[in-house]
Amino acid sequence: MGIQIGAKPDSGFDDPIGMLVDCHRRIEHFLNILCLVAGRARGRRVTDEEREAVEASLQYFRAGGQRHNADEEESLFPRLRAATTDQAAEATGGLESDHRRANELHAIIEALYRKWIDAGRLSAEEEEQLAATASQIKSLYEEHIELEERVVFPCAAEALDAQVIAAIGEEFRARRQ
Repeated sequence: MGIQIGAKPDSGFDDPIGMLVDCHRRIEHFLNILCLVAGRARGRRVTDEEREAVEASLQYFRAGGQRHNADEEESLFPRLRAATTDQAAEATGGLESDHRRANELHAIIEALYRKWIDAGRLSAEEEEQLAATASQIKSLYEEHIELEERVVFPCAAEALDAQVIAAIGEEFRARRQ
C-alpha cells in the first residue's frame, strides 16, 4: 500500500497488538481489491492495472497473511489463554478455525485468479465461483476482525503485562527477519 499523507504511522514491535490492528486494515484493503476485480472484470481479460493489484493482493495473503496468523496463533493466543479464562481466551479456538477456513478460501481464489490471468478468461461458472468465494472470505474476515478488535485485543492489552507484550513483539520481529 502506498503512503498516505497525514495517516497514523504503522505500529512497531513495541506495540504488537497495534501491529495486528494495522495488519487488519491491510487485509481489508487487499480483500476489497480481490472482490472489486472479481465483480467488475467479468466476461473480459483483467487489465494490467487490475492484474497488478490482484497480484499484490495474492502476494500479501501468501506472505503477510500467513505471518499475521502465526503472530496470533503462536505468540498472542497461547499467552492470552494462559493469562485469562474469559471470553477472549475461549474465542481464540474459533479464530484459529477461521484462519484455516480462510486459507482454504484463499487457495480457491488464488487458483481462479491464476487461471484468469494466465488464460485471459474464466468460464461463467468460474467467474461466479470467484465472486462468491471472494464475498464469502470477506464476510469471514469482517466477523473475525470485529471479534478480535472488540473482544480479544482489548482483553490482551489488559491481561498481558509489559514484559509479555515485549516478548510477543520480539517474536513478531523474528518472524520478519
